[in-house]
Amino acid sequence: MSLAYPATTADWQRLARRRLPRFYADYIDGAAGEERTLAANVQAFAELRLRQRVLVNVEHASTQATLAGESCALPLVLAPVGLAGMAAPRGEVLAARAARAAGVPFTLSTVGICPLAEVTAATHAPFWFQLYMLRDRGAVGALLQDAWTSGCRTLVFTVDLPATGLRWRDVRHGMADAGARAALIKALHVLARPGWVRRVAVGGKPLTFGNLAAQVPGARDLGAFKAWVDAQFDPSVSWRDIAWLRGQWKGRLLLKGILTVDDAQAAVDAGADGLIVSNHGGRQLDSAPATASVLPAIAQAVGERTEVLVDGGIRSGVDVFKALALRARGVLIGRPWVWALAAEGEAGVRRLLAHWQRELQTTMMLTGVTRVQDISADHLERYFVNKIRL
Repeated sequence: MSLAYPATTADWQRLARRRLPRFYADYIDGAAGEERTLAANVQAFAELRLRQRVLVNVEHASTQATLAGESCALPLVLAPVGLAGMAAPRGEVLAARAARAAGVPFTLSTVGICPLAEVTAATHAPFWFQLYMLRDRGAVGALLQDAWTSGCRTLVFTVDLPATGLRWRDVRHGMADAGARAALIKALHVLARPGWVRRVAVGGKPLTFGNLAAQVPGARDLGAFKAWVDAQFDPSVSWRDIAWLRGQWKGRLLLKGILTVDDAQAAVDAGADGLIVSNHGGRQLDSAPATASVLPAIAQAVGERTEVLVDGGIRSGVDVFKALALRARGVLIGRPWVWALAAEGEAGVRRLLAHWQRELQTTMMLTGVTRVQDISADHLERYFVNKIRL
């Protein structure tokens, strides 16, 4: 057992994998197909280089930002992650509390373990809610009402899931199968992590899709919930449904999953208050472009009309700076906070966010910036960004 403190996102990932059953660890880590887009997301940010400046007064450098009308300690949101409550006992509650303590928004997934009411009771503060469009519009309406009653005022609507991407890690581990062989594989993985069984499988009950309990009253385990959700994904969803959703939701509406200028313009025309440049962390279409590569063109096209956020491949406070330099207003992170949650629970997420805030502030100071809104492409070395077309 190492006594070293986790410092980087890779450190958190290694710690998480030691504590989680393999099928679940690979569910979090994995992506679609050969995982080319997942790798491209990370590489695109890694390749960018920054312009260091000296003898600039940066005594009052601040990471303070405003996202979706909310004041934030740094321009970062905890993204929605399905099944995050399997990383730690009542995991979404722990992550929401950590986000509140750090002064950043938390987004609860439709398919999270903890229901809206539980997160609300534990945090006593507003948070964001993520929605999938289901075939059962009555269920969608009920989820929207529950979210509003729970104090959510920002809705993140995921638009890139007419069907679930083909994720080979999940196939290998039986995550996409309900047969005896799949059950045996997962059982062996669980037995190899007795600590997880004690902490999460037993101590974190019930392991169900908490927000869908009313819609699937007969479901007794995650397999039954997953079968219902898989059958509910609606491939017929179109921009007309966005207009319907806009009429149902009184708060802010962000569309997540935009990768082209045409779709960004359509999102604004449909009434979205903001959009999230995202390829679902590489989990949908393998060989889709890295988000960093398409972000500048999208921000240039619609950034004056709407709020543009980005996710995918962001692994540090330095990457947050780079995303803002590429004209994003802020970022969402998914895997990093789940890794920290699995490794050290609420304390791990708090530590991760504190490290990233310090890293962002240090990067600002070393590039001569005192306000996040002043970060721009001028802080990037041009040689390294030519292919991104700033």
